[in-house]
Amino acid sequence: MFELVASEALLAELEGALAYQKLRRRISEDDARTLFEWLRQSGTLVPDSDTGAPVRSADPGDDYLISLAASQHAFLVSGGRDLLALADEIPVLTPAEFRSRLTPEAQG
Repeated sequence: MFELVASEALLAELEGALAYQKLRRRISEDDARTLFEWLRQSGTLVPDSDTGAPVRSADPGDDYLISLAASQHAFLVSGGRDLLALADEIPVLTPAEFRSRLTPEAQG
């Protein structure tokens, strides 16, 4: 079992990413909107952390994610190389690693 945690900054970044043309080839505008709304309604919305990240990413734009995860004692799930490079310092999983940790009931 897991709890999906999000913040306004994370949702804003997701909304922008879902509008990228390269993703439009994989996900329709309607499906992107449905996914975004599902995440907003299903996740636990928490305030963006105002504390600094305990470690810094090579991509400063990722630091708010590290700070958010640290403030919530949560894993980050990411395919981003800069975040995955910090796996020895912070709890970060690839989507495949996260999926492998789900119970069989949650995978079905």
